[in-house]
Amino acid sequence: MNDEKDIKLKPIPKASFTVLKTEGNARRGVMETVHGTIQTPVFMNVGTSATIKGGVALPDLIDCKCQVELSNTYHLHIRPGDDLIYKMGGLHKFAKWDGPILTDSGGFQVFSLAKLRRIKEEGVYFQSHMDGARIFMGPEESMRIQSHLGSTIAMAFDECVENPAEYLYAKRSSERTTRWLYRCKNELERLNSLPDTINPHQLLFGINQGSTYDDLRINHMKQIAQADCDGYAIGGLAVGESAEIMYHIIEQVEPFMPKEKPRYLMGVGTPQNILEAVRRGVDFFDCVMPSRNARHGNLFTWSGKLNLSNEKFFDDPRPLDEKCDCPVCRTYSRAYIRHLFKAREMLGMRLCVIHNLYFYNTLMERIREALDEGRFEQFFRDHIEILGARL
Repeated sequence: MNDEKDIKLKPIPKASFTVLKTEGNARRGVMETVHGTIQTPVFMNVGTSATIKGGVALPDLIDCKCQVELSNTYHLHIRPGDDLIYKMGGLHKFAKWDGPILTDSGGFQVFSLAKLRRIKEEGVYFQSHMDGARIFMGPEESMRIQSHLGSTIAMAFDECVENPAEYLYAKRSSERTTRWLYRCKNELERLNSLPDTINPHQLLFGINQGSTYDDLRINHMKQIAQADCDGYAIGGLAVGESAEIMYHIIEQVEPFMPKEKPRYLMGVGTPQNILEAVRRGVDFFDCVMPSRNARHGNLFTWSGKLNLSNEKFFDDPRPLDEKCDCPVCRTYSRAYIRHLFKAREMLGMRLCVIHNLYFYNTLMERIREALDEGRFEQFFRDHIEILGARL
């Protein structure tokens, strides 16, 4: 990692995304940003509160092959406060990460965590899940917080409805999300023009909503495509509906997503979900699953899923994954890491989180290599079943 004084913006006035190659709907691309180059498809490692849960600092992500770190607007606004992070020079300096950062708008957390929320056209009134404090967040507030954070990519403020949702409510919600997107865009353009803005090249991704209704999803995608955002996300999925429904919605929306812009499937997911979504044209992913599962001793390997609490690993001298070359698998045994969990030593969680993140980022690396070499479909067939198997 660079020293604080060396964390600088590259002289790129606007991000550029280029699709280098396709195989079916799958896309191999590259995105240039002021904080570095992103090779796609890419998995963004989730550091909700500017850290990876499990004792992993952002500088550790270099060893995990991380390209993009994701932090959350809602959580950082609640604690420690975006004013403090702005005073400290933005997220990059605050957390010592000089690569690209995407900040979620906080919309999902407002609708899933906040107490006693009231949705109005101007925004959402709610109580903090931490201390019950009264808070208001709308499109302009979300943009101002994200501007304070200085992230590479800001997400538009949207309403994430629960699935299944009533058709009429989902329709009105998606229409409101469109109006909010234009307010986000106008506000971010204003903020980027200010002389004291940390990142005057901050990008904006719009979010597609519409619950599980094909016509709502398609119409909403057509509407927000006209906003000419820097990228587009499919939101409101992986929140309870089946994987088959999620894949179906991607297939419905994808033809109407701008071909020259990156596509982001929010909150997804398992290795199989990622393979299926790449096959359907998605470029960006994020999910807490690799770190959350790791903290409970559930590991992803190239031979399937492994539960370290199983008694058969008590005296197993092998690494977590014999096909993995991560720092953990090069050094420690299953028996030792299992012992750390049983002894409730934090190191156990840390080592497992590092392994899982390394696995996910290596998976994306191999997907990109397969696309480069025109063999993604074969890679898909070789791995789609085995990665979901239980050891």
